[in-house]
Amino acid sequence: MNLLYKKLIPDMYANSIYDIDFENLKKRGITSLIFDIDNTLVPQKVLNPDRKVINLFKFLKSKGFKVCLISNNTTKRVNNFTKDTGVKGISWAIKPRKSAFYKALEMLDSTPDETAIIGDQIFTDILGGHRVGLFTILVRPLSSEEFGWTKIMRKLEKKVLKKV
Repeated sequence: MNLLYKKLIPDMYANSIYDIDFENLKKRGITSLIFDIDNTLVPQKVLNPDRKVINLFKFLKSKGFKVCLISNNTTKRVNNFTKDTGVKGISWAIKPRKSAFYKALEMLDSTPDETAIIGDQIFTDILGGHRVGLFTILVRPLSSEEFGWTKIMRKLEKKVLKKV
């Protein structure tokens, strides 16, 4: 298996963010969590976090996790989530580029080996996370409504995931 292909394979899979065993992550030494927004926390067209997302973040913080958001979307989009959840966020991340992931680590005062990225796309969230040494968790996308480029990438994702 070549190196690039390995970087596309998540360390863990979950049906949704609510199916992740956060206690297991704690046992692995994970203390910081970076979440993608679109189709990970809410469907792409939902403008704000729902009560369930807000409560999950409150729960995670009560368990000692540090939480940050990272998105390729706009500052306005990310600010809707940071305002309602009380966590920091990064917009225009240009994932899988490394810089936004390093910025998130700095914001969280965390190291790669104690941080996980949770997202729905292997070519942005998983690849980007692996490029900086994060533990990667792939969740199923919440909606099939996506941007044109993402739809194209989903077809490639299916081919990669079939090989796993």
